[in-house]
Amino acid sequence: MTSAPAPGPAAFMAARRRPEVLAPAGDRDSIRAAVENGADAVYFGVRKYSARARAANFAIEELPDLFSFLHLRGVKGYVAFNTLLFPEELEEAERMLLGIIEAGADALILQDFGVARLAREISPDIPLHASTQTTTTSAEQMKSLAELGFSRVILARELSVPEIRKIRESTSMDLEVFVHGALCVAYSGQCLTSEALGGRSANRGACAQACRLPYSLVVDGETRDLGDRKYLVSPRDLAAYDLVAELADLVIALKIEGRLKSPAYVAATTRAYRKAVDELGARFERDEVLALQQVFSRGFSKGFLAGVNHQDLVPALSPKKRGVFLGVVEEVDRARVRLCLEGPLAPGDGVVFDYGKPEDDEPGGRVTHLWREDVRAARADAPDEVEFEVHGNPRVEAGWRVWKTSGPVLERELRASFDIVRRRVPVDAMVEEVDGSLRLTLSDGKHRVTADAGPLVPARNRPLMPEFLREHLGRLGSTPFELRRLESNLGNVILPVSRLNELRRRAAAELERARRACPERRVRPGALARLRRAAPVAKSEEIEPPTARAPRLSSLRPSLASAPPRGGFAPSASPAPFL
Repeated sequence: MTSAPAPGPAAFMAARRRPEVLAPAGDRDSIRAAVENGADAVYFGVRKYSARARAANFAIEELPDLFSFLHLRGVKGYVAFNTLLFPEELEEAERMLLGIIEAGADALILQDFGVARLAREISPDIPLHASTQTTTTSAEQMKSLAELGFSRVILARELSVPEIRKIRESTSMDLEVFVHGALCVAYSGQCLTSEALGGRSANRGACAQACRLPYSLVVDGETRDLGDRKYLVSPRDLAAYDLVAELADLVIALKIEGRLKSPAYVAATTRAYRKAVDELGARFERDEVLALQQVFSRGFSKGFLAGVNHQDLVPALSPKKRGVFLGVVEEVDRARVRLCLEGPLAPGDGVVFDYGKPEDDEPGGRVTHLWREDVRAARADAPDEVEFEVHGNPRVEAGWRVWKTSGPVLERELRASFDIVRRRVPVDAMVEEVDGSLRLTLSDGKHRVTADAGPLVPARNRPLMPEFLREHLGRLGSTPFELRRLESNLGNVILPVSRLNELRRRAAAELERARRACPERRVRPGALARLRRAAPVAKSEEIEPPTARAPRLSSLRPSLASAPPRGGFAPSASPAPFL
């Protein structure tokens, strides 16, 4: 069996006219959720030097198997190595970068410009993506980023669509934007609040989310009464599915935030933005929007993509995941709660009762019984007047708002979307007679492999007709492939079915090997030593003393200290295979 030369990647990418859907992954299930729901690429971190230290992340030893799995399925993998490093960490960083590149990474996402120089010195071929933490807001920054070796820039999240368009018109670099997920109240990469208040640096992957705490507003020395608006710097989540058609001509990738989110979140958001890209301008149905709210939402906005609207971006009522708004409690009769629904509800759904103090342990639980017009119901939706009971009969009062925080039906559906192989790679097959043998050629548009079986003999009754060949060559269920087109140039010949099936298996296995292969990258060991030899040495009198650390505000320290630990790095674990 031999592998024929594959067409170049330039022709493959030229056919791509729409931006890639870039999904987050904090663990193995999230990788599968992204792949099966249509991601073109995923991004994830390793267990050190990643801006999401609390995510499960991946050990360097796991990466070859991970990239093999992704490339087999036609998905790219970008590694977020996007924290700031100290000088004494550079030797370890060099070893890790070398391991990531040799494992088959499709790109590195970097914040630290020194790390960018190091990565480029290690490999002149590995693509570098400038992280959103580089706070790139103008085309004037592009020249410096290009000189450092970056080919793609993940723009700051504070830009509007017209501002992105202006940058697009002024640079040839690839641009990427966030379209969904949590927003930082500060320019990404420029928030030092967590470090100042709690000693945990966001630029080291250990943000304590100080923006999600309650604050008081003091104006000219007087505390202003804001009622229940206490979360003054806690933004809503970004949801820009309505803007994808506008962004499609401006950027090469649409990025979903969420390496700390669940696989269900990854599945739902990836599926949504796959549709938004494939059906540009298509309207999202109500159920699709409700699914996005259900998996994770602090309330949705278009962020700064639609311009500056601080009141819409920060309603200041809650920092928590809320989900789907169900309505306001009208009456409580012993265990029964009555309200007019504004969203769907069913027994088994999880609800929480909001009385304006999200810092408290809010009551809630699973719905055990549901009535519509005093008749037990399996489901209800707006504008139904319903009564329901919650497990444990929590104390509830009229006027409280009700949110659906979870739904088993949606959770099962999302889990089923990635529990088995569903998304397959289309392949084309050509069958022909070569020197008395049958030759099968499989092509995925990038790789092309051939396998031979024979000898062929003249057919007496049933020659190898295209319909028969499609039936047997299309049995690719144990592989990630599906047969798209079949071309047959055979005469009146026949081959035993067992040989035909074996031919299909060998060709599919060869195509798998070709797809799993790591991209060819030049690597140059000793990069750090070369850079150090070339670096000028500053005189001691030229080095300014470090500035004093900003004082910590003791009034907020208890809130940060009580938060769950977010720093540190998990120990390496033995990798388990994806397939």
